[in-house]
Amino acid sequence: MIIVRSPLRISLGGGGTDLPSYYRKHSGFLIAAAIDKYVYITVHQTFMDEIIIKYSKLERVPTVEEIQHPIFREAIKLLKIKESNIEIASMADIPAGTGLGSSGSFTTALLMALHTYRRSLIHPGDLAEQACHIELDILNEPVGKQDQYIAAYGGLTTFQFMPNDHVDVSPLKIDSETLHNLEDNLVLFFTGYSRSASSILKDQDDRSKSRDQTMIDNLHFIKESGWQSKEALEAGDLHKFADLMNVHWERKRQRSAGMSNSDVDAWYDLAMKNGAMGGKLIGAGGGGFMLFYTEDKTRLRHALSQVGLKEVRFRFDFEGTKTVIS
Repeated sequence: MIIVRSPLRISLGGGGTDLPSYYRKHSGFLIAAAIDKYVYITVHQTFMDEIIIKYSKLERVPTVEEIQHPIFREAIKLLKIKESNIEIASMADIPAGTGLGSSGSFTTALLMALHTYRRSLIHPGDLAEQACHIELDILNEPVGKQDQYIAAYGGLTTFQFMPNDHVDVSPLKIDSETLHNLEDNLVLFFTGYSRSASSILKDQDDRSKSRDQTMIDNLHFIKESGWQSKEALEAGDLHKFADLMNVHWERKRQRSAGMSNSDVDAWYDLAMKNGAMGGKLIGAGGGGFMLFYTEDKTRLRHALSQVGLKEVRFRFDFEGTKTVIS
């Protein structure tokens, strides 16, 4: 039995500049943090002459080509696994479609599990690139590279996405006191909405490809605020970081009509009146999780729980995608 886990993530600045339609012309930059909520993949051989795939559905097929789930199918094909007596299953701490990068985490976990099955080692950068190759190049999903890279590397990490597709990866240079304060003061609430990011990201992707100046200017601004967030965090200025969260969210809301809704806006306003110093919706938008920075957690938790939002407590993950059992 092989068990692999891959962390989910929260974005701390610059999100959206990791799509090829933007960074191949302008370069991208963002900061992401892996958290201790995971996607798990298990792999083991069976005595049955069939491939068994378990996720929200159950597939039993004689050949790889007949697997309906596209990422399972393409990952197995990419690693040229020929055995037909294999069972692969996935599970997760958090539902898909909630803005925490579950698709990228799933793909990196699956690839790591298959590499472990083949007894081959792989560097985190190569693992992330293989995951990006499947999602962006083979399946043509309108997604960026953030999720695959932060899942592979873990930690609090900065990424520069270069026009030639190279990705510069550096850990955030943050001192231990700032790190602990940041971890303690960030709170995450589930809105109750899950959604597919594809339609929102496709709109951004299409507008970037067509050189829509409003979209390009918005992403330029988001990228610059990402650099400013890096400077604030590395200087230990968490109040400035919180202010930049608000600036980021206001610009992000302008990117697409589907980015927010009346409920999200009301919850955001309620949080800001009850101890939140900064906040934003995580992921592509439209639902999922809201992240806030606060130094009055008790007041904020009470206010948001009163309107039905559920908090998910977390710590940072510094291990990235890893094989737990092999």
